Amino acid sequence: MNTDTHPMYEWKTLPWSKIERCVFKLQKRIYKASQRDDIYQVHKLQKLLIKSRYAKLLAIRKVTQDNHGAKTAGVDGVKYLTGKQRMRLSEELGLHHRAKPLRRVWIPKPNSTEKRPLGIPVMRDRVLQALLKLALEPEWEARFEPNSYGFRPGRSAQDAIAAIFNCINQRAKWVLDADIEKCFDRINHQKLLDKVNTIPLFRQMIKGWLKAGILESDVFSETEAGTPQGGVISPLLANIALHGMEEYLGRIFRIRRIGDGKFSQKITFIRYADDFVVIHQDREVLEQCRKLLDEWLAEIGLAMKPSKTRLVHTLHSIDDSKPGFDFLGVTVRQFPVGRTHTGTDQRGNPLGYKTIIKPSKKSQVRHYQRMKEIIYRQRASPQESLIHELNSVIRGWSLYYAGQVSKDVYSRMDFLLFKSLYRWATRRHGGKHKKRIVRKYWRLEKGRWRFETRKEVKLQYHSSTPVVRHVKVKGNRSPFDGDWIYWGKRLGKYGGLTSRRSSLLKRQNFRCAYCGLSFTAMDLIEEDHLLPKIVGGKNDLRNCQLLHRHCHDQKTTIDGSYEARGSGIQRGAV
Repeated sequence: MNTDTHPMYEWKTLPWSKIERCVFKLQKRIYKASQRDDIYQVHKLQKLLIKSRYAKLLAIRKVTQDNHGAKTAGVDGVKYLTGKQRMRLSEELGLHHRAKPLRRVWIPKPNSTEKRPLGIPVMRDRVLQALLKLALEPEWEARFEPNSYGFRPGRSAQDAIAAIFNCINQRAKWVLDADIEKCFDRINHQKLLDKVNTIPLFRQMIKGWLKAGILESDVFSETEAGTPQGGVISPLLANIALHGMEEYLGRIFRIRRIGDGKFSQKITFIRYADDFVVIHQDREVLEQCRKLLDEWLAEIGLAMKPSKTRLVHTLHSIDDSKPGFDFLGVTVRQFPVGRTHTGTDQRGNPLGYKTIIKPSKKSQVRHYQRMKEIIYRQRASPQESLIHELNSVIRGWSLYYAGQVSKDVYSRMDFLLFKSLYRWATRRHGGKHKKRIVRKYWRLEKGRWRFETRKEVKLQYHSSTPVVRHVKVKGNRSPFDGDWIYWGKRLGKYGGLTSRRSSLLKRQNFRCAYCGLSFTAMDLIEEDHLLPKIVGGKNDLRNCQLLHRHCHDQKTTIDGSYEARGSGIQRGAV
């Protein structure tokens, strides 16, 4: 059917609420069938989903609208699709498409001189990967181990950190802190395909993407191993390749009787992507684990990185090394304390130490350097522009560590930020008195000086973020189980949202104000103004609502925002 002459098939008028509900129902059925280990039903439902027109439309939207890296071009140079092009792609999308080579892009690693290679697929391959991910992800979410947290919906780095705290809070233990070297680049293709163990069509599609090759500076090179970073399905494939490590160790070091009424201690394995820790009270057990994991990883072409793999104790110094370890940007350590500050066990008996998890030194230095770079880059910019850029960085960093012991670190960051901002201000007005400079850029608010403009555009301080301990996600729970109440509450409390957005989320009963569907852990949520600010709308909660990113795009096309920008109407003019 010609979409150009049929408005009912225009991209913006599609029944997205119905599309999402239908696709999710199929995903939920796949998840339940996988839990029952009904492989026949899983494959049957997956084939039904991947051939569905609704699933194709949803995959296109995820790639072209919802994805943060949607405007990155592959080897074909295509970085954006219009509504008509999206509709045409949904009709032409075939499952037997031959994958095109990836475009190699190098990005710098944080706090390192090294660079990380990214492989950017073409738009059609990205859509097909998103489509296949819609079918495979529910199956594997029912299979993945409970202590796997990286690149999974509804799970975060904070969940992994909370799992570590729960493990060591009652007893000091030994920790094997390890990192897999070049995980995404060295996974054995054949071992990965055997592990996926899916239907021939899906296997053929995955193999095509793995063997597509790399194009860099017009030079083609084959890919013999690895799942190139940058692909939509690469994180899922990496998780599948690493699946089984926790079960493997648990099977070897299972709990057994060691005496009258005594049992061996359980071994704890916690993994976030290619970083993992193994925790146990016996050092010899962890040394055995290290050898066993080396052998397990070697079978799929991987190995632990020697420079980032070490054996430490959470409380005592060992071999001239400090106690504790760094993991996912935090420092996990136990400190000997007196009876007034000591932690207690489940019976209330004093432990003699306290478990403290706080932002690592490297993370603090990296964050401060980033703020300094922003201030230097904005040395000639208006104060409002500087505040907006700093707020986004401060808000993200503070929310990440809001579940840890971060109060003192927040205060220190605010002090360092004040010194940098003061230098920024005095540099702009070298001849003025210091008091005049302070009164120009700072306002006294509740006994505290705040960096803000005359229009009350305020800088958000780190210490204004409330510190609340993060509660780990329950066991094998997944968003595909359909428990909207549980996941909605977690999204509002532990979803990395500001207190402002959490309030809006509760007011909307955890649903999008535009389409009416419940928010999930996989959704991108954006704040929208009922009356756009560009035509006089205010920034208070009464004029705000939360929408899906794609719903936000649709809403702004009809609320007068684009017309106001095009006509040159200034903000607040109406």
